Amino acid sequence: MQTTPSEAPSPVPSAAIPFFDQAASFQQHWEGIRKHLDDVLDNGKFSHGAKVAELEGRLAAWTGAGHVVAVNSGTDALILLLRAAGLERGDEVIVPAYAFIATASAVVLAGGVPVFADIEEHGHGLDPRAADAAVTARTRMIMPVHLFDRMADLRGLGAVARRHGLTIVEDSAEAIGMRADGVHAGLHGAGGVLSFFPAKTLGGIGDGGAVLTTEESVAETARMLCHHGRGGRTIDNFPGISNATVVPGRNSKMDDVQAAVLQAKLTTLDADIARRAELAARYDERLRGVPGVRRVPGSIPPPPGSDRVSYVQLLHVEDRDALAAHLAGRGIGTEIYYPVPLHLQPCFAHLGHRPGDFPRAEAACGGALAVPLYPDLSDEQVDRVCDEIERFYEGTPR
Repeated sequence: MQTTPSEAPSPVPSAAIPFFDQAASFQQHWEGIRKHLDDVLDNGKFSHGAKVAELEGRLAAWTGAGHVVAVNSGTDALILLLRAAGLERGDEVIVPAYAFIATASAVVLAGGVPVFADIEEHGHGLDPRAADAAVTARTRMIMPVHLFDRMADLRGLGAVARRHGLTIVEDSAEAIGMRADGVHAGLHGAGGVLSFFPAKTLGGIGDGGAVLTTEESVAETARMLCHHGRGGRTIDNFPGISNATVVPGRNSKMDDVQAAVLQAKLTTLDADIARRAELAARYDERLRGVPGVRRVPGSIPPPPGSDRVSYVQLLHVEDRDALAAHLAGRGIGTEIYYPVPLHLQPCFAHLGHRPGDFPRAEAACGGALAVPLYPDLSDEQVDRVCDEIERFYEGTPR
C-alpha cells in the first residue's frame, strides 16, 4: 500500500523565528517515513506492532540498553518505570524542586510520595547534599532529572543511594545522547525513560516515550504494565490480547505510526545532535558577557565524567518576562522553564511547602528563559535572536 503526505501546513512567516519548527527536517525525512508507514499498513497492526518492536531494538542498540519498552508518552514511561522498579504505595521518592511537573506527578500516579530537594548551586540537577538531607525512613528511591543539556551528578547521587540503600531511577526524558562515565542516561540505576515529544532531540509527530533498563525483570514488568498487565508476548501478537492479566496495568502502548516516524528520524540523530551543539556554541559565544544575561549554558561545567547534549538553550537573565515580550514582539518565540517550582504547585499544596524552602529552584524559575534551538535553525537566525537580546539590554528599545 502507498501513502502520500497530507497537505503541507501554512509556512511560518519568513520574519518569524518560532521556538520550535521541524518543517524542513520533516520534509527531509518524508521518504523514509513513507516507507515505514507502508510497512505498518501492510502489516495491518497499528498499535504495539512490528514497527514498535523494530524501534525498541534500534534504540537498545543506539543507547546500549539491554531492554527498551516503547510506550505512549514519557510521562507514562516514568509511571511504569517507578512501578516496575518496585515502588509501593506510600514510598517516598526524592525529586528536584525544579523540573517539569511530570517528574513529581508520575511519583503520585505510581502510588508514591514526592519529597522535594533543592538543585545544585551551579546547575539544574538534584543536589546530592540536599538529597541526602531529605532521606527519611520511608524513602525508597532517588529520581534525578537530566535537564536541558546535561546530566545530574550521578556520582554524588549514587553515593547517597548506596549509603542509604536506595534505588536510583532516572528521569532521562530529555537526555537521549547524554552519557556519564561512558554509560547512556537512564542506565545508571534500575532504569530511565525517554520522551519523544515533537520538540525533543528525537521527536515524533505526537507523544511517545520509552523505558530504558539493563534489568530484565524491570523490562518484563514494564512491558506487562503498558498492555493492561497482560503476561506473555503481546507486541505484534494479536492473540496476546487474550493472555492472562498478571498485574493491574494500563493502556500505554506506543502506536506504530509514531514508531515509523521515529525510526526514520533516528537515522539522522547523530547529525542532529552535532548541529544542536554548533548552534548552542554560537549562542554561548554571542551571549557570554552580555549585560543582563547572567548565565549561558556553556558557562556551567557538566558533572564529572559526563558530556553535554543540547536539547534546550536555557539562559538565566534579568527582566526575564520583559525580554520574552520584547522578543515576541519581533517574531521570536521563547519558553519559560519553569515558571513555578514543583513544591509551590497547587497540586502539592498539601505537602505544606512555602516560598523560600528551596531557594535555588525558586531562583531558577524566576530568571530562566529558553530561546530557539533545533536543527532546522540557521546560523543567521541565531544571530538575529542574539542581536535582539543585545538590543534589549542596551535599552533600544526597552
